[in-house]
Amino acid sequence: MEEAIKKEFKQFDIVTDYSDHHYSTHFPSSAAFADANSKVHKKIMQEWCILENNLPETIFVRVYDERIDLIRAAILGANGTPYHDNIFFFDIAFPFNYPDEPPSVYYRSHGLNLNPNLYAHGYVCLSLLNTWYGDPQENWVPSESSILQVLISLQGLVLNAKPYFNEPGAKPSNSWQEYNKDVFVLSCKTMLLSLKNPPKNFEGFVAQFFRERATTILKACDDYMNGHASIGYTIEDTSSEIELPSKFKKDLEGVYKQLEVAFNKNGIEKPKQPDEIYEGR
Repeated sequence: MEEAIKKEFKQFDIVTDYSDHHYSTHFPSSAAFADANSKVHKKIMQEWCILENNLPETIFVRVYDERIDLIRAAILGANGTPYHDNIFFFDIAFPFNYPDEPPSVYYRSHGLNLNPNLYAHGYVCLSLLNTWYGDPQENWVPSESSILQVLISLQGLVLNAKPYFNEPGAKPSNSWQEYNKDVFVLSCKTMLLSLKNPPKNFEGFVAQFFRERATTILKACDDYMNGHASIGYTIEDTSSEIELPSKFKKDLEGVYKQLEVAFNKNGIEKPKQPDEIYEGR
C-alpha cells in the first residue's frame, strides 16, 4: 500500500457522521448498545480493539462514536484478481444480541453485480454470515468468529482470482476467463461511481487512492484491450496476443475513455515504478 495513503488516512478510526450508512435508519432495538456494562457493548469494544491492532494493510475501517452498532469497511482488491486496483465498500451492523448472531453486511454495489456472492442490491452471500448454507464448519461461531474474520473472508474468499467458481449451479459465462473479463469491466465502472460519489469519511481516501493508481489502471486496461495480458496478470509475451471477444473490447474501450476523463479530473500522480503494473502468475 502506498505510503502517502497510509500516512494521511488511518486504517482504523472513530468518526461521527454515519448519515449515508446503509443501516443508519435501523436504530438499535436495545438499550444495550448504550450500556457500557452490557455484553454486546463489551463485545463490540473488543472488536474495535482487534480491528485497530490487526487489520491487514489493504483493509480500512471506520466506526462511529454515537452508533457503536455500525461499521464501514473499505477492502482493496488483490493483485492477480479481476478486482485489482479498486476499492470495495461494505456497511456492517451488529445485532442487539451480538455475538450470538452474526453481523449484517451490505455491499455498496452501485447496482452492479460483479461477484456471485455480492448481489446487485447489496446482499452478501457468505457462510460466515449464515447467509450461505455450505459447510456448517464455516458458519458463524459466537465464541470464535469476529468482524476481522469476516473482512478477511470477503477479501480472500469472495474477491478472489476466479469468482466464477464461488457458487455452484448456473454460471453467468461459458468460462471463468470470460467471466473475469465481464467482472473487470464492472470493476472499472465501480471505480467511476466511487469517484463520483465516495462514501462519507472516505472521500479523501478515494481521491488519493485513484490519483496514485490511475496510471496503473489505465495501463492494465490498455494491455487487456490489446490482448497483451489476461485479466489480473502481467505481460508475459507481447509477441503473442490473447484472442478477445469483440464485446469485451468494445465495453472496455468505452469505460477506458470514461476513466481517462475521471482520472484527469481527479488528478494523476506518476507511479514510482511504472513498469510494475500488477503481480504476475
